[in-house]
Amino acid sequence: MPPAAELTSPRSPRVVAARRLARRSFRGKERRFLAEGPQAVREAADHRAGGERTLVELFTTPEAAERHGDIVEAALAAGAPVHRATEEIVAGISQTVTPQGMVGVCRFLDRPIEEILAARPRLVAVLAHVRDPGNAGTVLRCADAAGADAVILTDASVDLYNPKAVRASVGSLFHLPVAVGVPVERAVAGLAAAGTRVLAADGGGDRDLDAELDAGAMGGPTAWIFGNEAWGLPAETRALADAVVRVPIHGRAESLNLATAAAVCLYASARAQRAPGGCRAAT
Repeated sequence: MPPAAELTSPRSPRVVAARRLARRSFRGKERRFLAEGPQAVREAADHRAGGERTLVELFTTPEAAERHGDIVEAALAAGAPVHRATEEIVAGISQTVTPQGMVGVCRFLDRPIEEILAARPRLVAVLAHVRDPGNAGTVLRCADAAGADAVILTDASVDLYNPKAVRASVGSLFHLPVAVGVPVERAVAGLAAAGTRVLAADGGGDRDLDAELDAGAMGGPTAWIFGNEAWGLPAETRALADAVVRVPIHGRAESLNLATAAAVCLYASARAQRAPGGCRAAT
């Protein structure tokens, strides 16, 4: 089935509606967001949330449609209209410096935290006070790569559907359950009730990650709280955790950035959980 006729006017109602999703207020009102680039669109076309296909419609340049015909077919198979458009129109929707010729309009896909907790997750990343969308998306990607079961964004963190966050996740947004807008106190209480040890990652922590691993304390269900890159976690948030853990700095670097520290912590838990006696060890 071929794409529809090419859109050439930036004033087209469909184009205007898609461009508005660059603003958080319209994303929240419509419960739609933009997924830019072939990788993200491919993931969206294959994804379902709440029984519905996530991809709502696709805007593509003729060149991108020809180059990625499999994605166009996947979008059509998912019931999403495919709109061919000029490069200028697609670039205007994506609002990136180097647009890739494809932008998908997607339904929100976050889940209630109760659903996440009911699944008894064994590894969770909690983003508390994370304000930079690129950092949020990268931590989500790290959590996905480490095999985490879920990501929770607190009500003090950046919008999950910010275009920069979606791009930085490189498709991982579509791979694992995510809850948004959860008060950190509620998240920690729910995780604790689900049998999860809650650790706060902080450079000033009184526990050392290597020592925790050596002591065999990392093999059980674990949630990591990650804070703002500039000022870390507030004292009241650290106080909610079972322990405050620092990543050891063996060289002369002053610190690690948020995404790097998150990757180290999540992979440490993933390895411990898969070791003999860990909660994911083969039985």
